Amino acid sequence: MTSIASSTGRRANGARLAGESSKLLPANVRQLHRSLVLQELYKKDPASRADLARATGLTRVTVSDVVNDLIDRELVEEIGPRPGTRVGKPATLVTVKYEAHNIICLELSDETELRGAVLSLGGEILSRDSVQLEGQRGEAAVAKVISLARSLVEKANAPIIGIGVGTPGVVNAHGVVRNAPNLGWRDLNLTAAITAALELPAYVANDADTAVLAENTFGEGDGAGLMMVQISHGVGAGILCDGNLLRGAEGTAGEIGHVKISDENVPCPCGRTGCLEAFVATPRLRARINGKDAAQTAQELTIAGQQLGQVLAPITQALGLYDVVLFGPTELLDGEFLKAAEETVNTTTSHFSDRPVVLRMSALGRDGVLFGAAAHVLGGELGLS
Repeated sequence: MTSIASSTGRRANGARLAGESSKLLPANVRQLHRSLVLQELYKKDPASRADLARATGLTRVTVSDVVNDLIDRELVEEIGPRPGTRVGKPATLVTVKYEAHNIICLELSDETELRGAVLSLGGEILSRDSVQLEGQRGEAAVAKVISLARSLVEKANAPIIGIGVGTPGVVNAHGVVRNAPNLGWRDLNLTAAITAALELPAYVANDADTAVLAENTFGEGDGAGLMMVQISHGVGAGILCDGNLLRGAEGTAGEIGHVKISDENVPCPCGRTGCLEAFVATPRLRARINGKDAAQTAQELTIAGQQLGQVLAPITQALGLYDVVLFGPTELLDGEFLKAAEETVNTTTSHFSDRPVVLRMSALGRDGVLFGAAAHVLGGELGLS
């Protein structure tokens, strides 16, 4: 992982909250200095204090104080002198102490189970756990989430810096789930609920937004133009354009699952009928192919892929996107569905070049949301971006 991009825990559009001072307080300055130093060390070669001073533009005295503070916090460690023969006292190198802290990560996207993992600061998955959703909604589903988080906290083998959560639904910049129909949540402050129960910082974001950050950070995506389509209990998209995560004024950017695509009276969890999600969400796809032979299954998945492609086409056209990544069960998506969606996008758009829009499966497999949840915590707690 080369960098962590996160919007969770930061103020939308850079606006200051009412009453917030424009002055940079001493605590903010120290936090900024720590972030600058960690940015130069995270997933990079070890560096000396002098190297860090040159790279950050901070004074050597300031860098020395910051490094000593990070060592005290067990975020950084000294690993000895720089190799090679040099005149004078050899510089002592420092690096991030990746195994000294853990991150708890949760994915709430699956229609049947809630998944989670304990990760190191370097993004290594150390242990996993899951709980069956058992059709629970509302407060009962929240209780399942907290139970899973608590179980993972008990599995951690080092101090925990925070809990990251990727959830379906509309989530604002403060981690409030405005609407998640499949889980029965509306205006739920999931961030506060987790923090209160476990007394740890929590970062909650939309699962598709979380997955697209992970694909850019850990996978094969390019933040200049990348769209991640999450197909699970619901259908949503995360979009990176010109290096920025598109959130929308109300956090609803990427809610493609509730675009009406048919006049058929097929109910959607949002309360309407004929939405894309009512046709291509994972439970619906499984129902469409249940009991069908191979040829009929291929035909149904082709039709479903075309339905998705019809919604994706104007988005890729309008934003100039060429890389669209699908995240979901490969046995359903990686075949006729994927081919049909890609063909539909390219036959109904003109990108004014010889470069086609490419649809592909995520390079991260099932763990994309978990990695993205880690990215949110690292961004919020350590300022890694």
